[in-house]
Amino acid sequence: MYNIRNMNEAAAKQRFCFTLVVVTLCLVGCSLTDGNVDSTGVEHLNIFPADNPWNTDISDYPAHPDSDRFIESIGSQKNIHPDFGTTWQGAPNGIPYNIVDAGQTMVPVVFSLYADESDPGPYPIPDNAYIEGGDGSDGDRHVIVIDRGNSMLYELYRAFKDGGWTAESGAKWDLNSNEVRPKYWTSADAAGLPIFPGLVRFEEIQTGEIDHALRFTASQTQRGFIFPARHFASSSTDPNLPPMGLRFRLKSEYDISAFSETNQIILRALKKYGMMVADNGGDWFISGAPDDRWNDEDLSQLNSIKGRDFEAVYTGIIEH
Repeated sequence: MYNIRNMNEAAAKQRFCFTLVVVTLCLVGCSLTDGNVDSTGVEHLNIFPADNPWNTDISDYPAHPDSDRFIESIGSQKNIHPDFGTTWQGAPNGIPYNIVDAGQTMVPVVFSLYADESDPGPYPIPDNAYIEGGDGSDGDRHVIVIDRGNSMLYELYRAFKDGGWTAESGAKWDLNSNEVRPKYWTSADAAGLPIFPGLVRFEEIQTGEIDHALRFTASQTQRGFIFPARHFASSSTDPNLPPMGLRFRLKSEYDISAFSETNQIILRALKKYGMMVADNGGDWFISGAPDDRWNDEDLSQLNSIKGRDFEAVYTGIIEH
């Protein structure tokens, strides 16, 4: 027996509200340069091997035969939304992450709801780790830790620190390996995928290229997943709804020349690597990390792009 996250339509709407309100209420200082949680050198990390699905160029992959149906179900006329930036309503906007070195103290984590699908501790979580939404928030409360010394990624879902760390689920990832979660196992994300590799990060803009797929959400998904996703978060068998792990790309003919160079870097990645359905949330909400160097007004120009400007890509069969 495997778990289905309680992501029915009502819960999806609630998650959508969290995306609009809670996701932005991060503790993280946007530049992530405090103490042992700085981002120095993260741009030089190997985030999975070159042949990993996250790093695969899908610009020449065939369109999915059900592309139009999937796009219509998410919203062909809906705008995409960069779910990251500087601040929103006075708080950092995006999903924060923590960078630690090999000497970081390992601490136990007690798992609750998905303990049987979680990688056991200990995890190298700093005492001052940034939690998505902050200590007083509800919502997903992700904690993401990259151990750059050991090339490991640790992610928690619904993490709390009250004496010790607890979470509803957690997953470890070897950044030098293509190993995925066991089939039907969740992670810190509903699709059983890692979160960090799909974030838009400002240091990537500085290099001039994003060389991986992005993470995005849809308010309704089907009871199924496509590799490398390993888990679903719906009880719906509607074949028009997107499964977890379904990949979309910005159409090659879409003209990006009028956008800023920052936005063109993001849009080129969406053409070359695309974006994967990773969780239930706001329709066409693309995830990124907060940073005080983002230009929010400039990022908002991406809202002019609609669902109809994308196409679903065939990367494998849907598993149920």
